[in-house]
Amino acid sequence: MPGTATPPTANQKRKLFRRLMNDPKILALPGVFDGFSARLVDRAGFPAAFITGSGLSEAYMGWADLGIMGYRENLDACRYLVGCTDMALFADGDTGYGNAVNTYFTVRGFEDAGLAGVMIEDQVWPKRCGHMKGKEVISLAEGVEKIRAASEARRDPDFIIKSRTDTLATHGIDEVVKRLNAYAEAGADLLFADAVLSVQDIATVAKNVPKPMCVNMGFGIRKRSTTPLLSAKQMQDLGVAVAIFPRLLTSTAIQGMKNGLAALQQSLDTGEVVERPDLAVSFEELNTLVGFDEVQAIEKRFLTAEQMARKYGNAAE
Repeated sequence: MPGTATPPTANQKRKLFRRLMNDPKILALPGVFDGFSARLVDRAGFPAAFITGSGLSEAYMGWADLGIMGYRENLDACRYLVGCTDMALFADGDTGYGNAVNTYFTVRGFEDAGLAGVMIEDQVWPKRCGHMKGKEVISLAEGVEKIRAASEARRDPDFIIKSRTDTLATHGIDEVVKRLNAYAEAGADLLFADAVLSVQDIATVAKNVPKPMCVNMGFGIRKRSTTPLLSAKQMQDLGVAVAIFPRLLTSTAIQGMKNGLAALQQSLDTGEVVERPDLAVSFEELNTLVGFDEVQAIEKRFLTAEQMARKYGNAAE
């Protein structure tokens, strides 16, 4: 958590992520999208997490992941998340927000913000969530140049480039393998085929690409109509190196808010007090989660005795 005596540097986080990515044990990355989710994942003991672009678009802007969120909104949100946790965070750079030149500067921006790496996909802009219908992809040649630009843009060689292809829906499994091999040759460190539709597809890709493979397991605890629901161990046995769960925390947060609103509505309808501590954390736990104790510690270090007395009275002692 932030506030440690010697927080890790960006390079140390990148080295950690690279080591975990190449470890025989699968790297599981919950999807974070705000300060609450980032701090909870950190507190749960995860060394790294994936900043979900769909989660940012949906929670921050209130719109589906259909290319409505732009580069600046994404980068600013990621920078804030890097500042509230010591985890290695991986960004979703969408399509690079234009051509290979735009991709070059997109990578520079996310690297400068302290991320461990960034994902670049081969959809046509405006893109959409990989598990939605209506996807279009750019040519293989343009996709290769984007990844080559991304690879050459990084100043820190440990900054990780993740290439994503959405061609399964448009071209089939052979094109997926072809593209991921080409992207690996262009400089990608981590390879990602989104919306793979079967266990066999996952195994086929894993066996036929030269670098670590990533799979999107979505909700993680609930089936979808696209990629089959698998455990991390099952994916590891198929040869998968990294699993992301971008929909887990957004969906469970929505369910939690629905439950809270239902309890409030019960009170409004009956006129009676409804107390449901099982549905809400305490005020004290909320404050602890978002760093109140850390800020108080900083106050004690730098505010004068007079300032502390005005703020807290005798409690300042």
